[in-house]
Amino acid sequence: MTAASPANRPITVVYKPIDSLTPDPRNARTHPRRQIEQIVASIRAFGFTNPILTDPQGNLIAGHGRLRAAKAMDLAEVP
Repeated sequence: MTAASPANRPITVVYKPIDSLTPDPRNARTHPRRQIEQIVASIRAFGFTNPILTDPQGNLIAGHGRLRAAKAMDLAEVP
């Protein structure tokens, strides 16, 4: 049996400590405080409906606003 190609592998969500993640300094999107407050409210109401996306080294690809919201909530880890 051969290994599954990347397109056929199941997606896994792993919880990572917040302090192990590094925001991309080249991220062009900014998140005003009001938007972070809205993300916090959404996470409190519905949980994380979309996990933060990182590379294997923990560099953020997507989810900078969610990470800031998680920090504002004093969460220890994020999906």
